[in-house]
Amino acid sequence: MSNTVTHGDIAHGHDHGHDEHHHDAGGMTVFGFWIYLMTDCILFSCLFAAYAVLAGNVAGGPSGHEIFELDYVLVETFLLLFSSITFGFSMLAMHKGNKSGVLFWLFITFLFGAGFIGMEINEFHKLIVEGYGPDKSGFLSGFFTLVGTHGLHVSSGLLWMAVMMAQISKKGLTETNQTRMSCLSLFWHFLDVVWICVFTVVYLMGAL
Repeated sequence: MSNTVTHGDIAHGHDHGHDEHHHDAGGMTVFGFWIYLMTDCILFSCLFAAYAVLAGNVAGGPSGHEIFELDYVLVETFLLLFSSITFGFSMLAMHKGNKSGVLFWLFITFLFGAGFIGMEINEFHKLIVEGYGPDKSGFLSGFFTLVGTHGLHVSSGLLWMAVMMAQISKKGLTETNQTRMSCLSLFWHFLDVVWICVFTVVYLMGAL
C-alpha cells in the first residue's frame, strides 16, 4: 500500500476545504441576517404600538376614514405582493444557474418596488398639500412615521437590488453573490409581511 500523496491530492483537499469554509461563512452570514431581521421586527413592533396609541388622537383633524383611499392603497399592495413573487422567480433562476433569468426577474421586481414607492410618495405629497402633514395630529404623526419607515426600508431594498444586478452582471452567480441574494430575499419578503400588517392595521381598520 502506497502512502504517497501527490500535489494534485493536496490541491484537491485545499479546494474542498476552501469550499466548505465558504459554505460555512455563507450560512453564518444568512444566520446573522436573520438576527438583524429580528431587531427590525422589534422596531416595527414599537412603531405599531405607538401608532395604536396615537390613532385616536386626531386633534380636530381628519381621521383615517376621511383621508384613506383603499382602492389606491390596494394597488400599492398588489405591486409589493407581485414584487415578492417575481423575486421568488429570480431565486429559482439563481438555483438553476440561470444568470440572465436572475437579472430579468430582479429587474421586474425593481420596477414593481419602484412603482410602490412612487405611489407612496404621491400619497404623502397629496396629504401634505391638503394640510394633513405629520404635524397636524398625533394620528398623522404615527401614520407618517410607521408608513414612512417601511417606505425607507423598501427604498433601501431597491438600492441593494440595483447593486446586486450590477454585481451579478459583472461577476456572475458567484457563491458570494448567491449569499447576498439569499439575504436580500429574506429582507424583501420581510417587508412584504410588514406591509400586509400596515395595510390591515392602518388602512383597512382606519378606513372602516
